[in-house]
Amino acid sequence: MSAKNRENATGIVVWVNGPVVRARCEAGFRMLEVVKVGGAGLVGEVIGIHGDLATIQVYEDTSGLRPGEVVEGSGSPLSIELGPGLVSQVMDGIQRPLKRLRAAAGDFIHRGVSVPRLDRERRWEFEPRLEKGTMVEGGEILGIVPETPLVEHRILVPIGVRGELVSVAGPGPYTVDEIVARVDACGAEIPLTMRQHWEVRRPRPVRERLMPSVPLLTGQRIIDVFFPLAKGGTAAIPGGFGTGKTVTQNNLAKWCDADIIVYIGCGERGNEMTGVLTDFPQLKDPRSGRPLMERTILIANTSNMPVAAREASIYTGVAIAEYFRDMGYHVAVMADSTSRWAEALREISGRLEEMPAEEGFPAYLATRLAEFYERAGRVVTLSGEEGSISIIGAVSPPGGDFSEPVTQHTKRFVRCFWSLDKELASARFFPSINPMDSYSEYDRSVEAWWQEASEEDFGALKERARSILREDSGLQQIVRLIGEDALPDDQKMTVLAARLLREGFLQQDAFEPVDMYALPDKQVKMLRAILRFCDMGRVLVRKGIPAGRLRDLESYLVLQRMKSTVGNEETDRIDAIVHETEEEMYRTFPIDERDFFAISDRPPAGGRPGGRK
Repeated sequence: MSAKNRENATGIVVWVNGPVVRARCEAGFRMLEVVKVGGAGLVGEVIGIHGDLATIQVYEDTSGLRPGEVVEGSGSPLSIELGPGLVSQVMDGIQRPLKRLRAAAGDFIHRGVSVPRLDRERRWEFEPRLEKGTMVEGGEILGIVPETPLVEHRILVPIGVRGELVSVAGPGPYTVDEIVARVDACGAEIPLTMRQHWEVRRPRPVRERLMPSVPLLTGQRIIDVFFPLAKGGTAAIPGGFGTGKTVTQNNLAKWCDADIIVYIGCGERGNEMTGVLTDFPQLKDPRSGRPLMERTILIANTSNMPVAAREASIYTGVAIAEYFRDMGYHVAVMADSTSRWAEALREISGRLEEMPAEEGFPAYLATRLAEFYERAGRVVTLSGEEGSISIIGAVSPPGGDFSEPVTQHTKRFVRCFWSLDKELASARFFPSINPMDSYSEYDRSVEAWWQEASEEDFGALKERARSILREDSGLQQIVRLIGEDALPDDQKMTVLAARLLREGFLQQDAFEPVDMYALPDKQVKMLRAILRFCDMGRVLVRKGIPAGRLRDLESYLVLQRMKSTVGNEETDRIDAIVHETEEEMYRTFPIDERDFFAISDRPPAGGRPGGRK
């Protein structure tokens, strides 16, 4: 069958069940082919073929659709348009720009309405990077366009194109459809524009995959220090209703040191997505002071939008992320939430009358999750640039039950697990990440980076803090039974140290200008200062000083509050706080300085050991 006939293949609707439609077509459709269904031209995708019967999932509301209506094939799979104009865009799950849809159809999206995904009228200042006569391959950088003040859009040679550049447009303004170069590929001349297509379900190729050894800095202390995520890594944020998944992801999107943010609101409540759409344009990028939207792409697919489009939204988001990764950017993808996406799979699977697996989810749930998370990675691109995609997926287990299938399968495919705790959230403790239930397999991978950046024995500092938290976790059950006052002083000191770590280091206020974001230097110095107090306190307790007296020290309150009193550029003040803490202990308690030096690899800030009584 010729390509022309393939593109014109048609069928007749014979069965409708919500977003799932079956159509009979003698010529037959291809698997995953995009089709237009009914007189309204509803966008759909072929997801099953049995003989002359094709099963189609429709990405729009099928109300009023009936048997006998015509289905028209397109001959191509579900694809997105790539080119200048993506950054700062707000689109739905199949890349329809919501602002232009609103201009065309009003406040409500009408069925079958269609607008170009990229602006065809806007002219972009193109600057070539290659010359006529150069041999090029797919993925190479042909030229650049200043898309926003924060993003230089690098125009790539389309994947699969290889040959000699026979012409290159000069610097100047061009639309995305105007030809900017021509390639001679074995005698066939291929015109290149700034716009190209890519299938959303097909990963883009790379030259080499690299080990994830550089941390994705988030400014959130509990994440960066205790449960780090590497650039090119994968992470999950599971938690029940009200534990702060969306707020945590919003903070990561605001503060992480990625070049591009792709935020996918997948099946979330409309008010939460409205908050994101309202807040992000007002936020300032911490590195440049420019609006954060100038390096952000939002995909809004709320819970009241068609369920099939929700299933496609995460593929749309990760395909866009791969495009910017291939330019040499570090991209962070926020998927909120993968549970709603899995529910869309379950609903479509049920309408297809497939055999259900655990809790009604389809048997291929794990495969689909794996396909999504495996598109993360730190790579060398086809053009020789280094880029990465870090994927952070929120999981919303019903009732906070982490044993449900989506959470359990997600744990198999991610290497970083930030477990949100309902009790911490109820106590207004944020981020409500439980340090006992969370983990990161990137710990060792990024430790060398932290060691070099902090000039400290970072691994030892972190392990000492974890030891205190683990010991305190074992004591809390006893405290709940008999009270803290019944504990011996050495255990009281452990509880006091853990409380100072939680309140002075792990807890972070997203609305406090000084505390909302912490640079690595501040994080390490804060941790060292708190551990110094805890170590000195243990010496005092061994000398017979009651642990309760340490809580009355002024330095205890100073350490507890330094997260919001010491700015990122004032970390020398933390060294002064350590010195003042030691001086207060020398004044308050009759202890020899040499007792403190015995617990440290270096002398205290007050001077050499043995110099004072």
